[in-house]
Amino acid sequence: MSTIGIVLAGGFSRRFGSPKAFAKYGDKYFYEIAVDVLRILCDQVVIVTRPELIQRHGKEDHVLTDIVEFAGFGPLAGILSGMESVEADRYVVLPTDMPYVTSEVLERLMTFHEKGITAVISKNRQHPLVSIWDNHFKDALRNALENERLSVMKLLDENHSHWVPGYLLTDNEELVFTNVNTPDVLERG
Repeated sequence: MSTIGIVLAGGFSRRFGSPKAFAKYGDKYFYEIAVDVLRILCDQVVIVTRPELIQRHGKEDHVLTDIVEFAGFGPLAGILSGMESVEADRYVVLPTDMPYVTSEVLERLMTFHEKGITAVISKNRQHPLVSIWDNHFKDALRNALENERLSVMKLLDENHSHWVPGYLLTDNEELVFTNVNTPDVLERG
C-alpha cells in the first residue's frame, strides 16, 4: 500500500507573528520536523505552502502550492493539492504547528486506520489535521472546495471519520497534541 506524507505549511500564522513553518524547535524548523517524522513512514513527502514561502524551503524538498482554483482556501485545499500532486493509496497529513508529534505516534495512528479518514481526539479536543486520508476522498474534498465548504471538521463529520483517542498513541498526549499557535506556547513546551 503506497503512502504519501503531506505537510501543511501554508497557514498565515497571524497569532504566531511569523510563518510557523520556519519557527524552530531545537535546531530544526517546524516544517523540517514534520518532514522528518513523515519520511520514516511514507514513500514520499510533499510540503504544501504559500507561493511566497517556496524559496525558504530546502532544495531537496518536494514543495508545492495550492491548486490554483483553490489557492488560499485553507487546510482542505492543502490536503487536496498534496493528494493530487502524487498518486497513492493513502495520505498521512501533519500540520507544521504540531512539532511534538513523532513518527511513533503516527505509526500507531496508522494501525487504527482501516478505511476513510482517521484522525486524533485528545483530551476532548479534535485534531483533524493529524490524520490519514484514503485516496477516494479526493472527490469529496474537491466537491467541498468547489462549493466553498471549507470546514475540515464538517467534512470529517459528514464522512463518518474514525477518531482515535490520543492516549492510545502516546503516554504524553497533552504535550504531543499541542498546537503551537503563539510563541509563548513554544516556550512552555
